[in-house]
Amino acid sequence: MGKFRFLNADEIECRVAQVSKNGSLMLLLYKDARVDQRILDETLGIFGWQREHQIIGNNLYCTVSVRNPETGEWIRKQDVGVESYTEKEKGQASDSFKRACFNLGIGRELYTAPTIWVNKGNYNESTNREGKTTTFDRFAVKSIGYAENGNITQLEIVNTNLNKTVFTFGTMEEKPLSKKDLTILINTWVSAGGTEENLLSFCKVQNKSEITPSMRDKCIKALRDKEDGK
Repeated sequence: MGKFRFLNADEIECRVAQVSKNGSLMLLLYKDARVDQRILDETLGIFGWQREHQIIGNNLYCTVSVRNPETGEWIRKQDVGVESYTEKEKGQASDSFKRACFNLGIGRELYTAPTIWVNKGNYNESTNREGKTTTFDRFAVKSIGYAENGNITQLEIVNTNLNKTVFTFGTMEEKPLSKKDLTILINTWVSAGGTEENLLSFCKVQNKSEITPSMRDKCIKALRDKEDGK
């Protein structure tokens, strides 16, 4: 069983972690549980993984088991959850699941992200209940690039409220998709009713070996928009 693919740009979310004294915002990157479920289904199929929760002490733990398609062996990873501010049990369940998936390697590349500061003036200022500066603007990852080992080499973040790029890191030197990622894309595209020929046409390439991560991201977005009826 090989590694799970790296996260696409639109699978990564941003949240404000803190505001410095000079008014700069620090952002953190994270994934939600639906992304983990999608990648597990995509890589192993719906019969290739399972999850279970148990209380140990006063904490809720999640065990995610994945089946090696080559040997049939089940591999298990476990981690504990932290409750959310809104829904205690649901927050712990979701958090423990996401942490267990990190242990499997899904989204582990996020740990290599640079420190992300958004300067004052690149967001709409608001005040929280404690009277401290914050913002209710939304931020999104527009593009991301990885080295072969998963380290983030390029990152661009936009403020969607202002429609403005507010953070950049590195340069995008895209390499074609790996054979494994290409196979996953083709299978996903075909299962949605497409063909390899119109996949090439959509990506505007002559050969499937020319498809890059950013092209893959656009394909996946197009499929999701189709499912949502957009």
